[in-house]
Amino acid sequence: MHIFAKRFTAVSIKSVIQIPNRLKMNKLVILGAGTGGTLMANKLRKKLSRSEWEITIVDKEPEHYYQPGFLFIPFGIYQSRQVVKPKRRFLPKGVSYIEAAIEKVMPESNEVFLADGTNLNYDYLIIATGTDIVPSETPGLDGNQWHKSIFDFYTIKGAESLSRAIDGFNGGNFVVSLVELPFKCPVAPLEFAFLADSYFKKKGIRDKVNISYVTPLSGAFTKPKATRMLGDLMKQKNITLIPDFNIEQVDNDSKKLVSYDGREVPFDLLTVVPVNMGAEYVGRSGMGDDLNFVPTNKHTLQSEKWDNVFVLGDAANIPTSKAGSVVHFAAEILYENFLLAIKGKPLLAKFDGHANCFIITGIGEGTLIDFNYDVEPLPGTFPLPVIGPMKLLKVNRLNYWGKMAFKWAYWNLLIKGRHMPISTHMSMAGKKAG
Repeated sequence: MHIFAKRFTAVSIKSVIQIPNRLKMNKLVILGAGTGGTLMANKLRKKLSRSEWEITIVDKEPEHYYQPGFLFIPFGIYQSRQVVKPKRRFLPKGVSYIEAAIEKVMPESNEVFLADGTNLNYDYLIIATGTDIVPSETPGLDGNQWHKSIFDFYTIKGAESLSRAIDGFNGGNFVVSLVELPFKCPVAPLEFAFLADSYFKKKGIRDKVNISYVTPLSGAFTKPKATRMLGDLMKQKNITLIPDFNIEQVDNDSKKLVSYDGREVPFDLLTVVPVNMGAEYVGRSGMGDDLNFVPTNKHTLQSEKWDNVFVLGDAANIPTSKAGSVVHFAAEILYENFLLAIKGKPLLAKFDGHANCFIITGIGEGTLIDFNYDVEPLPGTFPLPVIGPMKLLKVNRLNYWGKMAFKWAYWNLLIKGRHMPISTHMSMAGKKAG
């Protein structure tokens, strides 16, 4: 009995010690199953032990969109089926996927409340819910001409409706406009204007179409060298640049844009980039700024207020482009810092604001820009000095096909968390700073 009691006691004590360890699961919740959220779910599921980490990802939409492809739908270059796929297809095994709207986050108690009544607890939270267009923020924009003579191409519905409108457009004032910064993919409206020029030339009616580019900026882009190059290109293509135009309202009856200083721009067909805002739950949760973007350390990608919250991509208020390449590069930094954070170590990885964007300048031609927080887009070669083969701030066919090839890389490499052969940090190799 004495020996049995000793063995029983030893086994019992051992069990008492081990059971809590088996039951203890760290919980990571990712909000948003778009580019950033899907990418992080894939990378972290491969790295984190399934016996120690439970990963849950939440998104309200069942479909995953290749958003750069929306640009090409109105011109018949892509079909919708090429840019829309089920979200579940790209999420790894071992990640719980919840399809529901997010009602609110309570960061003080580490809780996420979903619209269907589900309550999720987390140890760490990654916010990757991106940004959405909000046409209602501009008086008249979503009036009786919305998706009749006024269109967006930042949604699948908008792009498809615009495709039909452009197909039936035979001449007049074709206006491309943006309301305010920031907005996702800052080069997209420029690309749209350039593609419209090519499209109407191919259709044989370019001489009957007045293309105007209306922007609150003082030039075609935000950086001096790129602005000069793109502005010159607009002149060559007979696209009228109307700068410093801050839209006060859209007059649906007379079909014109009205600025705060009283200027007016008439349109027969208007393509517009509305105000962009972060997800509504961010505002309800008291986690965002006045546009619902989450204040985020621009280098570590950690929330400025909560140490166990990280923010990726368009949802963050960091001062760089809201573009897919930024999500890709920032995800590498977030991945490193997340692994340091869960070990209680300092966050040593630093994001430099790297952005790399192909810019379509017409059907069959394009240019390329590469920049970060501190360095504007410069001329030169990319990714290698001298041999490139890509040319920065130069128009050629190779840059066009680089953009078109990215769709394959996106579906097959990027969002699956696989290696992409582009440096996370911007390099000065091949760039001409003079």
